[in-house]
Amino acid sequence: MRIDIHVHSKHSKRPSQWILQKMGCPESFTEPLKLYQTAKRRGMSHVTITDHNCIDGALEIAHLPGAFISEEITTYFPDNGCKIHVLALHISEAQHREIQKVRENIFDLVAYLHRERIIAIAAHPLFAVNGLLTMDHVERLLLLFQHLELNGARSPRENDCLRQVVGRLTPDIMVRLSERHDLAPHYPDPWQKYLWAGSDDHSGLNIAHTFTDIGHAETPAALNDPGTIPILRIESRPATPLTMGHNFYSIAYQFYRSKFDLDRYTDKDALLRFMDRQLRPDADGHTGLFARVYLFWQHRKERRAEAPLTDSLLHLLRHESAHLMHEDPSFFAGDDMAAGGDTKERKWHAFVNRASKGVMRHFGDHLLDNLSGANVFNIFSTIGSAGGLYTLLAPYFVAYAQFSKDRLFSRALQRRFCPAPDSTTEDDFRLAHFTDTFYEVNGVALTLQQQVQAALKNHKSYTLITCREDDEASEMPGVCNFQPIGTYCLPEYPEQKIFYPPLLDMLAYCYENQIDQIHTATPGPLGLAALAIARILNLPISGTYHTAIPQYAQILTGDSTIAELAWKYVIWYYDQLDTIYAPSRSTKDELVAKGIDPTKIRIYPRGIDVERFHPAKRNGLLHKRFVQADGVKLLYVGRVSKEKNLHLLTRVFRQLVTEGQKVQLVVVGDGPYLEEMRTAMHGLPCWFTGYLEGDRLAAVYASSDIFVFPSTTDTFGNVVLEAQASGLPVVVSDCGGPAENMIPDRTGIVCRRDDAESLLAAIRTLVVDGDRRRSMGRAARAGMEKRSFENAFLGMWRMFQEEGPIDGLMRAAG
Repeated sequence: MRIDIHVHSKHSKRPSQWILQKMGCPESFTEPLKLYQTAKRRGMSHVTITDHNCIDGALEIAHLPGAFISEEITTYFPDNGCKIHVLALHISEAQHREIQKVRENIFDLVAYLHRERIIAIAAHPLFAVNGLLTMDHVERLLLLFQHLELNGARSPRENDCLRQVVGRLTPDIMVRLSERHDLAPHYPDPWQKYLWAGSDDHSGLNIAHTFTDIGHAETPAALNDPGTIPILRIESRPATPLTMGHNFYSIAYQFYRSKFDLDRYTDKDALLRFMDRQLRPDADGHTGLFARVYLFWQHRKERRAEAPLTDSLLHLLRHESAHLMHEDPSFFAGDDMAAGGDTKERKWHAFVNRASKGVMRHFGDHLLDNLSGANVFNIFSTIGSAGGLYTLLAPYFVAYAQFSKDRLFSRALQRRFCPAPDSTTEDDFRLAHFTDTFYEVNGVALTLQQQVQAALKNHKSYTLITCREDDEASEMPGVCNFQPIGTYCLPEYPEQKIFYPPLLDMLAYCYENQIDQIHTATPGPLGLAALAIARILNLPISGTYHTAIPQYAQILTGDSTIAELAWKYVIWYYDQLDTIYAPSRSTKDELVAKGIDPTKIRIYPRGIDVERFHPAKRNGLLHKRFVQADGVKLLYVGRVSKEKNLHLLTRVFRQLVTEGQKVQLVVVGDGPYLEEMRTAMHGLPCWFTGYLEGDRLAAVYASSDIFVFPSTTDTFGNVVLEAQASGLPVVVSDCGGPAENMIPDRTGIVCRRDDAESLLAAIRTLVVDGDRRRSMGRAARAGMEKRSFENAFLGMWRMFQEEGPIDGLMRAAG
C-alpha cells in the first residue's frame, strides 16, 4: 500500500492557524474527488481523507477503488486542555459516531480506539496545536501511542528529533515514564514505535508529496489486524517555511476567488493570471490567444503609469507588480503547471519579496518625508498602510514563527532524551548583531569592527548584520551585508544615510543559520527589522543604547516637538527588548528616568585596543604634516557636528589664544559643521586633518598633549578611551558616558556641561601645568592597560549567553 495518510478536503472547515481564522476562510478548498484523482495520479495505491472530526469527504470517495474512511480527531489532555490530533485509519460510520462521543478526553479516546483495534496515529506529536504542549505531554503520548506521524507540513528538524527520540527508547525508559506519569501502555513492547508519514495537505498543492509505503498489507482491513506487523517506508519532500507560507496564500486565494468570483477576471488581468497559476493546484497554465492580446494591451497601459495613483496598499501593490512585469516579463510568463511544487513556492516567494520591497521603499520615503516636515497626521496614515503590508506578509511570518517554535521545542526534547553530542551545548550559541553603523568612521563602528575580529579570534559564532550599498561595502569574515531596498538622506544631515533593510531576506538568513539570539545596536530601520525577526522566530532580543537620538534630533532640527517624538519612539523601542545594555551609569539613569524598567538594563564592559593606541606611537607626524613646532597641542577626534559642542570649543580656543597661551588645536574628523568651524577658526593655529584611521590616527593621538571632548550627547565616547590609552589627559563634560570612562582629577578634568568658562578653566589648567598634564597622561595609560578589548568582548559574550538559548529552551519546554 502506498498512501498519504494525512490529507484534508473542503470538509475541514475550522482552521487551527489564527491567520486563516482571521480571514474567516475554511481550512481547505480541495474537492474530495479532485484529491482522489491527484493522489492516484501521483502514484498512490490507496486514498483516504482525514478531515477534522468529519468523514463527509471520505464518504464522497469511499465507493472508488482503493479508497477508505479515516479522520483526524481533535482530543484534549484533561489536566490543562492541551489539544492533540489523532489520525484514525479505516473506520466505519458507526465508529466515527462513537469517536465523537469520547474524543474530549484523550485517555477515553485511546481506550476506545484500542478496544476497536483501530490504527491510531499521533499526528505531528511535537506540534503544540493550541500552544499548551509540554515535555510531560510528549512523554505521555509516547506511552499512549504505538504509532506516530512524521508530518510532511512540519519542519524536518521536528521530524528528525522525533526519529532520534523514538530511536533512543528502551524498556527501562518506558518503565520510568510509566511510573512517573502513573500511566500504563495499552500495547506490548511500548518502546517499539512505528513511524508513519502524511503530507497534511490543506491547499491541494502537496497531496502525496509525503506518503507511507506499507509492506505486509495489501488492503486497508489488514491495518486493523493485530497480528500484522507493518513494515513502513517513508518518502517525503522536506517542508520549509516557504512551503507553509505558500499553502496559506493558496488557501486565502482560493477563498477570495470563490467569494468574489474572481474567475471572471483571470484572463483579463496579468496579476490575477499569475496568482492563479501559482496558488491554485488545478489552474490551467495556458493562456488563450484573445487573453494574451488583452494582457499585452494591459501591460503597455500599466507601463505608462510611472508612479502609483495613491498611497493605498492596493494601488502600490498593483504599481509594483506592473513594474516587475515590465522589468522581467519572462518571470510572469510561461506554463508553470509542469513545474514542481517547490518551484512554484519559490517563485511565489520571489514575487512577494520583490513586490513588498518596492512597497516598503515607498512607505519608508513617505514616512521620513513626513517626519522631516513634522506632518503628524500623515505619519500615522503611513504607519497604518505599512501595517497593511505586514498583514499581507503575515503568511510567511506565521510560517517562520511556527518552524522556529518547532526548532526550540525539538532542541529542548533532545536535551531531555538525547545526551551530548546530539543536544545543544553552550559552544553552539549563535548571535546575530544588527547595526546600521559599521562602515562609517566613528567610535561605534570601530568598536563593532573590533568585536568582529575578537569573535573570529576566539571562535565565537557571531555575525554582524548590516545594510549598505555595494560600492560602499566590502566583504569580510563575520559580516553579512544585505543590499538595502532603498536609501534616504536626511535633509538636516546629508552625510547620514538611512538604509531600508530587506526584511524577508534577513528573516530567512536568521532562520537558516539557526540564530539563537538577536542583538541590535540601533533603533532605526535595521533595529526594527531585528525586533520583528526576533519576535517572529521567538528569539530573545537585546540591544545597546549608544546614540542619544532625541538629543541629536533637538540639536539638528531645533524643534522640541521632534525631540519629544523621538523620545517616545526610543522609549517604546527599547521597552520591547528583553535586555538593554547601557554603556554608562548616566545612560542607564537617563533611561530609567524616562520610564524603562531598571531591571532590564545592564551596564556592559567596554574595552580598548591598548596595543594599537599607545604612547610609543608618538612619531612627529603632527609636526611634519599639520602643526607648528611650539605650543601645547589640543586634540579633538570625532564627528564635526553641532551636537558635539564644537562651537563651545571654538570660543574657548579663541580665548586661550587671545590670552597669549601657546596652544594649537587639531581637529580629526568630518561632518556638517566642518566648513562653519573652519571659518570661525580662520587665522588661529587650528588644523583640520579630515578622517584618519589606523596607524596615522594612533600617531596623532600619541603626538598630542591634551584631549578635549566637550560633547554632552555621547552615551559612551570611545575616543576618550583611545586618548587615555595613548597617554593623554582628557577634558570632558559632566553629561553622558565620557565622564565615567576616566578618573576625575587623576586622568583628566570634568567640566560643567555647556559652560564655556568651566571648559576654559579646565583646559587652561592643563596647558599651564606641564607636570600635572604629564602625570595625568601616565595615570590614564596605566588605567587603560587593564581594559583590553578582547577581555571586554569575552565578558560581553558571557552576558549574551546568559540571555541566550537556554532561556528559549526552557520557555519552549513549558
